[in-house]
This record gives sequence, structure tokens and C-alpha cells, in this order.
Amino acid sequence: MSVMGRHAVVMGASMGGLVAARVLAGRFDRVTLLDRDSLPADARDRKGVPQSPHAHALLISGRQKLDKLFPKLTQELIAGGAVPFDPGCDLLFHQMGALRASFSSGMLGISATRAFLEHAVRERIRALPNVTVRDETAVAGLTGVRGRVTGVTLDGGEEIRADLVVDATGRSAKRSEDWLRDLGYPAPEVVRIKIDVGYTTRLLRREPGDRMLDEGLLFLMSAVPPHDKRAAAVFAIEGGRWMVTLGGWHRSHAPVDPAGFEKFAAELPAPHVAELLSRAEPLDASDARRFTYPAARRRYFEHLRTVPAGYVALGDAICSFNPLYGQGMTVAVMEALALASSLDRFRTPSAAMARSYYKGAARALATPWQMATGSDFVYPETDGPRPFGNDLVNRYVREAMLATHVSPQVHRVMMDLQHLLAPPTTMFRPRTVVRTLLAARRSPARRTATTTPAG
Repeated sequence: MSVMGRHAVVMGASMGGLVAARVLAGRFDRVTLLDRDSLPADARDRKGVPQSPHAHALLISGRQKLDKLFPKLTQELIAGGAVPFDPGCDLLFHQMGALRASFSSGMLGISATRAFLEHAVRERIRALPNVTVRDETAVAGLTGVRGRVTGVTLDGGEEIRADLVVDATGRSAKRSEDWLRDLGYPAPEVVRIKIDVGYTTRLLRREPGDRMLDEGLLFLMSAVPPHDKRAAAVFAIEGGRWMVTLGGWHRSHAPVDPAGFEKFAAELPAPHVAELLSRAEPLDASDARRFTYPAARRRYFEHLRTVPAGYVALGDAICSFNPLYGQGMTVAVMEALALASSLDRFRTPSAAMARSYYKGAARALATPWQMATGSDFVYPETDGPRPFGNDLVNRYVREAMLATHVSPQVHRVMMDLQHLLAPPTTMFRPRTVVRTLLAARRSPARRTATTTPAG
């Protein structure tokens, strides 16, 4: 592949920045990856990623795309302790008052901590001969001339020139909007969906071969809205551990103290979490972690008429999702691939390339953003622009969720959608609609499911 520029700089070394560095390494002479954090030499959580100690999902589509960028990454992760699972039968999904029907899907998922996954990818990046990773390095601003960003200035005054700067600094990317304004460029429109999500996580010891109620390696639960706003996630993870995350929407947050945490679990409509807490040894009950997330946010760069050459935003710098849906890392990978595609098309980091990239990123974002925000609006407390036709769609999704309790076929359709393996139109195929409506009538939760689903 021909080189499209001499030097690219990536700001931010979380998943979006790491994958961006990977795609740029094959398209530029040199890539410099900057992060203000101290990047650990092993799989430890870091201060600059406060959500890291909590349950994270890598969707199957994300795992598949990472394997193409980093060959045999899945095998490496499993060999290091990540837990392989079949999402059809090893993942217990309790939704709308009952578990989804179990079936063997033949698909491969992996369960691991975010720190473990990022460490494995970061080591792959460090091994690339033309990539330099600089941690404990804070960016103070952008440099530029008319029509183009030309590099970055560091806190200490050092200037780094670049043909392309990728902003993967996450939700803190508000600073870069100010930097762009200083260069004469408008900030994008910002949409916020207030959800007041919060959750608490504890780690438990997992004995070899242990499964929740002898059934599952993973458990997900969202209760019946609008009055019940609780959620739960239990993942078998590397190191012989269970990761238990409890919380919910609109201040339905689990306490940090062990007694309050266990009481929250005992009051859930499914027994799986309470049963696990009753028998599994806490690794450190005093080290429970809490994370709060007030609002999902999307920046509409694709609506801007004028963008500079030499600069693009990526990952949470464009769109920060409700973390309860586990979409963020996978979407960041999709955006990095959209950047690679636009660079390959235009062969240079021009303004036209940036506009093309933002359109591609918007296409990658469209489905997960619609799914997440649409589901958030089942709660009347959710505040923000409501998607057009959302109530009608949610009524049908409610039926689909009920149908998954008895129909493996509908469960498979919903699974493919949630793992971003199929477009939303799949749900509206005539055969699927008929099967959904008929199966929903037979759900064991039908009598209690009187409202729309939580996603």
C-alpha cells in the first residue's frame, strides 16, 4: 500500500486510538500515539479510564473486525485467560421478565476485562516498527494554517508536526472543539440524551468449571420498564474471576457497601446474581467501584459544511453511548475502518477525505445510536430529542423481546442485531414479523409485560 503521508498523530490510547494507530500504520511513514495517562505494562486499569473496572462487552462483529486487523488476536486472548462463550446458550439474557430461549448459535464470543483486551491490543501496536507510543504526554492544542491542521502542541511547549491528527480523546474531546474554534472552524452540533446511568462493580473468585445456577457463563438483565429501571451484568473473566456489575437508569444505582450491593441483587426479578453472591468468595469486598454516566452524547461532524484538512475525530470524541448496551468499543473499531476506507479512496488527508470519513462514521453509528437512544426513551425521565417514530418501534420491539422467551429463531434475529451483524430491517421481514407476533403470545412473561422494553 502506498504511503499517504509522512506522519500521523493519534491523541488518546484507548480502544479507538489503538485501532486508529493500527490502520494508519499501513498508510503513513510514521505514527505517534499520545496519551496523558501512564500506560501500564500489564493488564491493569488506569486512572484516565474510570469506566475500565466495570463490565465491558466486545460485540461479536467487533471481535471479528479486530481479528482481521490483528491476526489471531482471539486465540491469543483465550490463551491468556479470556473466556470463550456461545451467546445463544452460555449467555443468560433475562429481559422483559423471563430468560431468552437457549440454543446453540455456533457463534464465538469472548469475555474479558477492558484492561486485558486493551493491553493485548496495545502490545500489538507497540510491536509495529513505525509506531511510537508516548504516554504521560498531554496535548495543549492544535497547530494549523488556513484550511489545515498541521500538528499538535504539547503541555511543555513541544510542537509535533503531522499530516493527520486523529482525536480519540473520548468525551474530553470538548477541548479540541475549542482548539478548532481558535483556528477558525465551527464546532459540530451536539445532541445529549440524559439517562442518569450509574452502576457498581465487584469481583468474585470463580472456581474452575463454575457456571451461574449450572447454566451460564454470562448473565445480562434489564427489568420491565417504565417503573423498574435496574440492570445487571455478570461475566466470567480472565484470572478465574466473576465480574458483577449492578445498576440502572435514572438514579437506580447499586450501593457500594457489600450489604447494600447484596440487597440490590436479592431484589432483582431473577435469582442468578443473588445466588452467585451467596456462595462465591469476594476478592475484595471493600474495593467495589462505582461509575456514573449522566448523558449519552453525539457530535454531528457530518453536518459541518467546513472541516479542516489534516484532522478527524473518532470514538467517544464523536459519539459516547449509554455504556449499558456495550457498543462503544465495537463502534470505535468500525469508525477506524471507515477512516481507512476514506484514506484509501482519497489517498491524502484532505478536507474532502475528512468529510467522506465523517459520513462513513455516521453510517456506522446510525444503527447502534438508534437502538440505544430508542431503548432509553422507554423511561419517561429520559430527556433529549426523541427519535422519530420511536414509540411505534418500541411497541414492536416489546413483542420481539417477549418472543425471544420461547422462539430461538427470534432470539437469533435479535442477537444478530445487537451484535451489529445484521441491519435493523432484518426485524421487519414478513416471516420474522409473523413469527415474532405469534411467539410473543406464548411468552411466560406475557401477563406482566404491560409496557415497552428496556433494550
